[in-house]
Amino acid sequence: MALSEHEQRLLDQLEQQLHAEDPKFANSMATSAGRGISTRRIVLGALLAVVGLAVLLLGITEAGIAVGVVGFLVMGAGVYYATTRGRKNPPKAADGRTERQPTAQRGFMNNLENKWDERKRDQP
Repeated sequence: MALSEHEQRLLDQLEQQLHAEDPKFANSMATSAGRGISTRRIVLGALLAVVGLAVLLLGITEAGIAVGVVGFLVMGAGVYYATTRGRKNPPKAADGRTERQPTAQRGFMNNLENKWDERKRDQP
């Protein structure tokens, strides 16, 4: 069901207020097209799980326990691969090099150092 113009304006205003008041939360709640599980990962993971199941059954029936354990691990890895989203690609600069991550993503210690520097700057 589509929203009326008035409802759409109210929703846009609420979104702008959220971004103004808590941008970190707003960015974490935002959805993007590249964040879902890809079909390629599901297909490859499912194929890996089927191969693992076949190796598991082969190990149980004829080859021995070690082959069955390897089959189980391959099957588990396939299911894990199919259900995870993978890593995001780092942003690329205009010349093709990868850019550095923002301070908030580089680590806890860098974040603390930046807060310490800001505190020193604010004091008279």
